[in-house]
Amino acid sequence: MKTKRLEAPGGIFRYLFLLPAAVIYLSVIVFPAFYSFYLSFFKWNGINPNKIFVGFQNYIQLFTQDQVFLTALRNNIIWIVLTVCVTVTISLLLALLVNQQFKGRTAVRGILYFPYILSGVMVAIIWSWVYQPQLGLLKGLMDAVGIANISTAWLSNPSTALLAVFFAALWQGVGGPMTLFLAGLQTIPADLKEAAFIDGASKIQTFFKVTLPMLRETLVIVLATQIIASMKVYDVIYAMTGGGPANSTQTLSTWMVSQTFTFSNFGMGTAISTIMVAVMMIIIVPYVSLMSKE
Repeated sequence: MKTKRLEAPGGIFRYLFLLPAAVIYLSVIVFPAFYSFYLSFFKWNGINPNKIFVGFQNYIQLFTQDQVFLTALRNNIIWIVLTVCVTVTISLLLALLVNQQFKGRTAVRGILYFPYILSGVMVAIIWSWVYQPQLGLLKGLMDAVGIANISTAWLSNPSTALLAVFFAALWQGVGGPMTLFLAGLQTIPADLKEAAFIDGASKIQTFFKVTLPMLRETLVIVLATQIIASMKVYDVIYAMTGGGPANSTQTLSTWMVSQTFTFSNFGMGTAISTIMVAVMMIIIVPYVSLMSKE
């Protein structure tokens, strides 16, 4: 009888097993998210017990008076575009490369994936030395090919700093999506490619007509995760430039942290975090919904 009661539809015992996970999820994710949204309507320094209700003033001020916020929003959009166009493309090309049969491909896979397991701060330290104007690796390579006269102050020049940091993040970030693409490629039946070759299709035609359509589900996952990561990018930027020079590399994450903990403006910081979530939902939800329907 006890066994039947445990297995009966609508029995309470099944929900008790979900309770620990539900409590953790609500307390760690749901409640902090709603509380941050609540704080975005106040002016508060994080210490004073009295919060001043300002309504949507924090949001209005961000879009009308805060030029750094607009720069950070633009930089995030640029970062997303570069990630989708460059990081995802290079990851797919590398996955196609290491999916081929050649000697030492396991070692090549490990080498390409290795930067992905490094912390963002470690990557920032490595690439800060690469970009070092006098003794850096890039300066040495430029001297070797005879273009030493080109400016090498990559991280201190507002016009090049964001791209310089992005290439550091690119070096670290291609390993993750490459592995996902590789897993997707290995699920494609070889018979499909062989049939395409028999029908006279070239390698390029086979890629676009067979390989790419078969990678649709993997592509959805890769693009969604990469866009989310692009919106949250923080550590490599903070460690390499701190948002400078002249706030040229600020992103929503770095500016949110600065507003919250440097300037003790919790209302403005949580407003930025709410905008980040809204932007991610505007991009991700329609994309995933459309791809799922197709």
